[in-house]
Amino acid sequence: MELKSKLPAVGTTIFTRMSQLAQQHGALNLSQGFPDFPAEPRLLDALNRQVLAGRNQYAPMPGVPELRQQISRLIERVYGVQVCADSEVTITSGATEALFVAIQALVRTGDEVIVFDPAYDSYQPAVELAGGKTVHIQLCAPDYRVDWAAVERRISDRTRLIIVNSPHNPTGMVFTDLDWQALADLVQRHGLFCISDEVYEHMVFDDRKPQSARQYPALAERSFIVSSFGKTFHVTGWKLGYCTAPKLLSAEFRKIHQYVTFSSFTPAQYAIAELLDTAPQLVTGLAAFYQQKRDLFQQLLSGSALRLLPCQGTYFQLVDFSAVSTLDDVRFCDWLTTEVGVAAIPLSVFSRQEQDSRIIRFCFAKQQHTLEQAAARLQALSPIAS
Repeated sequence: MELKSKLPAVGTTIFTRMSQLAQQHGALNLSQGFPDFPAEPRLLDALNRQVLAGRNQYAPMPGVPELRQQISRLIERVYGVQVCADSEVTITSGATEALFVAIQALVRTGDEVIVFDPAYDSYQPAVELAGGKTVHIQLCAPDYRVDWAAVERRISDRTRLIIVNSPHNPTGMVFTDLDWQALADLVQRHGLFCISDEVYEHMVFDDRKPQSARQYPALAERSFIVSSFGKTFHVTGWKLGYCTAPKLLSAEFRKIHQYVTFSSFTPAQYAIAELLDTAPQLVTGLAAFYQQKRDLFQQLLSGSALRLLPCQGTYFQLVDFSAVSTLDDVRFCDWLTTEVGVAAIPLSVFSRQEQDSRIIRFCFAKQQHTLEQAAARLQALSPIAS
């Protein structure tokens, strides 16, 4: 039997490979982006109660009303913007499903989609499955800012969509007000759409206020905005996210969503709705929680042979290992995992252009003792042969 793949270039992801390598060698896993600490006990108690109460069948296709209402209230508290819980909020099985569905709702054969490298690895396959083509614009170290004039030069008569991600995985860059305004202007003047991947929205540091595409009316009216409860509540395995969009866009989104997952983990929807209602500080306090971990990790690595790059948000820290090795970043991560006992992710895998990159990504969503053990091993690094 012969099968022609729709995604011939796609294999096992680097995240799976590095986590497997870390497990095989007993390395501290600072590669894949998930916490190694337990979720909030009140959330787990709420989930247990909802399961025992019998809320284990299909949820309504857009999501349980209680959760959509709490999302609407959360958005108003954080951003001062009103969204309609009934027609503009849809619960999804993780942010990746929301991204996939939004792309399928917008992209047609021959359409071009602008993405910024380094980029989350699900964007391009979803665009290709919809018949589109990704146009990659490379962001550069150390600050990874967007040159919006250069973006405009890449817009063609086939451009339909721009995908943005702020706070940005993997670089930790956060859009400024000027970035959002420039994006809104481009989208409006060229009649484009936007998907704003905001899964780390509540993890912005150094007294920055969370900002969202939904705060800019000209942008919001042409945008799907994607968020993640897995990231916010430290339960990535629950795969629960949501998408907000104007009524017309949400209607198209739901047409596809109903044939992808239809509905998502019902008892978790009720549990998260309860926590958003009774403990909103778990969301508003997230930035301080992760800034403490960022600051600790940076302090622990101070004076090491690794050069730390700026981290304004997310729970990822980039480091330049040029003073340690001339290996490329993929081989260095393999060596770091097998010989030093700390797993990381090479930055080059997030970009389509060939790069001579010696920058890697660590996840600091870890317990203090995990970060301390990892930093002790990394502090011992000295120059190695190629």
